[in-house]
Amino acid sequence: MTAPIVLTSVELREVRLPLVHPFETSFGRMEARQAILVTAESNGARGHGECTAQPEPLFSAETNVTAWHVLEEFLVPALLGKGIAAPSEIWNALRFARGHPMAKAAIETAVHDLAARRGGVSLSRYLGGTRDRVTVGISLGIEPTLDALLGQVEKAVARGYARVKLKIKPGWDVETVRRVRERFPDLRLTADANAAYRLEDADRLAALDPFGLEMIEQPLDYEDLFDHAELAKRIATPLCLDESITGPDAARHALRIGACRIINIKLGRVGGHARARAVHDAALAAGAPVWCGGMLETGIGRCHNLALASLPNFRLPGDLSASERYFAEDLIDPPVTLAGAGTIAVPSGPGLGHELRWDRIEAATLRARTIRA
Repeated sequence: MTAPIVLTSVELREVRLPLVHPFETSFGRMEARQAILVTAESNGARGHGECTAQPEPLFSAETNVTAWHVLEEFLVPALLGKGIAAPSEIWNALRFARGHPMAKAAIETAVHDLAARRGGVSLSRYLGGTRDRVTVGISLGIEPTLDALLGQVEKAVARGYARVKLKIKPGWDVETVRRVRERFPDLRLTADANAAYRLEDADRLAALDPFGLEMIEQPLDYEDLFDHAELAKRIATPLCLDESITGPDAARHALRIGACRIINIKLGRVGGHARARAVHDAALAAGAPVWCGGMLETGIGRCHNLALASLPNFRLPGDLSASERYFAEDLIDPPVTLAGAGTIAVPSGPGLGHELRWDRIEAATLRARTIRA
């Protein structure tokens, strides 16, 4: 039997990395990625995670400030010095703290990396992954002009991405998708609204049906499961839910009432690897495919996503772009790179399978704190 993991220290570190190209959604515009990195240590072994919260409460109620506070004051102290039989136990150990899934995922994923490294296996193998490479797509933000967007799509196609996702919002939707489809008639194409529409906009969303989209992602508010089920009856394009899927129960409910046919799984949104696996299994039982969404993670979060996406029901391309898509210099070595046929290799080394570039991490650090048992 494997000995329990006893955390002796946890380091929190907030970093800021400029994006090589601004990224705009219906929520707003980002020019840099600001993230909290978590390093968990146990008897000399270390594991690394990343909190996917953002500076403002737009995608999620959590922010970098709230996540840091909850990690520092509540979550980390609850785990330090305690025997953790398996990383999958962490969610239940932290149930006393209501909500804060991104903060919980940050420490949970770090302990998963630690456990895989301690066992000398890749994180993918530790999680039960079945692939050595995953098919990936790219998410493109809202651009100042349609011509600028078409230029970004052309670059993505030239780089070999298997699927392109367009961010849409009212006024940047039907004509946008039409123009992209006319230029790229055979491209695998999806649209992501980030909850920018209401059920009253059903006719406008139905106007996207002729363009052969694989899915429309999260068109309505994250709390509107029933409205999504109604919308699904009015349009032909399959619906995918993102913000609405907060865990395995939400996934089962959404699939049961027909609110979606596809699920986007994001580690931070659902609370870590164990909960992501439970969502994966719920969708598999219902015959619904899943794919791995991205949150502009640094290489640390990106490697966690690649390991997750190696599970068998991840049947659609994920938002798992190469490091160069977002950052001039990533925080890992080697960077994540795109391979042939729109794929990325799943890291095979112990844990995340990449080394951290501590010189770059130090240069990007805004603040750091180590909490000891």
